[in-house]
Amino acid sequence: MAHGSLAGRKALVTGSTQGIGAAIALRLAQDGADVVLNGRKPGGAPDDVARRIGSLGRRVAYVAADISGGAAEAARLVDEAAQALGGLDILVNNAGVERRADFWEVTEEDYDLVMDTNVKGLFFATQAFVRHLRSQQGQHGGKEGAARGAIVNISSVHEEIAFPHFASYCASKGALRMLARNLASELAPLGIRINNVAPGAIATPINAQLLDNPEQLRALTAQIPLGRMGQPEDVAGLVAFLAGDDARYITGGTHFVDGGLTYHYTEQ
Repeated sequence: MAHGSLAGRKALVTGSTQGIGAAIALRLAQDGADVVLNGRKPGGAPDDVARRIGSLGRRVAYVAADISGGAAEAARLVDEAAQALGGLDILVNNAGVERRADFWEVTEEDYDLVMDTNVKGLFFATQAFVRHLRSQQGQHGGKEGAARGAIVNISSVHEEIAFPHFASYCASKGALRMLARNLASELAPLGIRINNVAPGAIATPINAQLLDNPEQLRALTAQIPLGRMGQPEDVAGLVAFLAGDDARYITGGTHFVDGGLTYHYTEQ
């Protein structure tokens, strides 16, 4: 059932073929938005995700692009998404990667992949989105508020807490905290808000190994005050709120979806 709080909005969700990204795309559609899905592979979005969005009466499109491919690739993704829906109002930067290694074993290749995806690609996708909104504002004669836009970055609790053996990942997420703070100030005069959502332990395919290990799972959930791992829908609900008008006075912050983990955490 559509909640309607995002009726008429048009959203791009990067990395939205599964897991948290797919849940976000579906929730935005449930709240009334048309959605562009994104993944690296050509050939279209997974049938189940696109079908569920379409069944809500919302328009859905798919743009294949690798966000780690540089500024031109990020700009192409945003441009094609805007063309598919006739504009964009919401950008959710969800695409991200992590690589595990002892710090002294991290390769330049893996470091570059993490930074190119989690920071550089996100940075230039956001830039392309802002340029798009500014062009829309110009078409409306530059009237105050015409740009109305929302950016939500999917960060991590590890922009705040240590995660041994994931140094490049933590550095990339820490960068998002300062980026959101800086852009909140710079973009506010354009009518554009930006926020980070920082998930904790979420039951997604990336955590399949953890979910299959009862001992590790018990040790982790013992550190979560609410006593369980989160679900992708827990993250999606907060993203939808931050993208909508009920969050019109919220910008520049990181908002945790972690069951209380961040301030009840012992290094693993």
